[in-house]
Amino acid sequence: MVWLSDKNKNFPDIENANKDGVLALGGDLSSERLINAYTNGIFPWYSEGEPIIWYSPDPRMVLFFDELKISKSMRKVLRDKIFTVTFNTAFEEVIYQCKSIERGDGLGTWITDDMQNAYIELHKKGIAKSVEVWCGEELVGGLYGVDLGDVFCGESMFSKKSNASKVAFISLAQKLEKENYKLIDCQVYNDHLASLGAEEIPRAIFRQLLEQ
Repeated sequence: MVWLSDKNKNFPDIENANKDGVLALGGDLSSERLINAYTNGIFPWYSEGEPIIWYSPDPRMVLFFDELKISKSMRKVLRDKIFTVTFNTAFEEVIYQCKSIERGDGLGTWITDDMQNAYIELHKKGIAKSVEVWCGEELVGGLYGVDLGDVFCGESMFSKKSNASKVAFISLAQKLEKENYKLIDCQVYNDHLASLGAEEIPRAIFRQLLEQ
């Protein structure tokens, strides 16, 4: 396993990741390193007390916009305008909620204080962005991620009301499709995103899309 130094911001080739997708350990969460990571198909994912763990899984979960699935019930939610959606207006609150909300899987959060601060710094640089879902004046759902210009790398989402995170994801997908983005990077498989049309593709294909 490769250990990264704080000085060298480069990563090993992603094909060197192990079967679990782990590529390297250590390093830091500086904006420079995070930007380098995401542009090369790498992201950090670790728990408090662990070294930083850098992943590049194979296969990779992505959403191609023409595969977006909106159920009949979700179409009604969107049509009835139960929620109001904004973009990049409350980033710090969104990441705080993603960090703090109780997860149904009982695993708790993987967003450490250092990660929270690092992505807020990326947001200040215009690279990390958020989607907010409101019910009246209450923030009830949202997501955040890293915007590479034509690929959006989703990091985490939260929901305090039924369907709020789905509204955030669908609204983001529709917005990015209009802006000619290629895809949303969803990183690893989960049922929630699969129900919305996300699918697994080989890491090599994902890499080609990033390089293009």
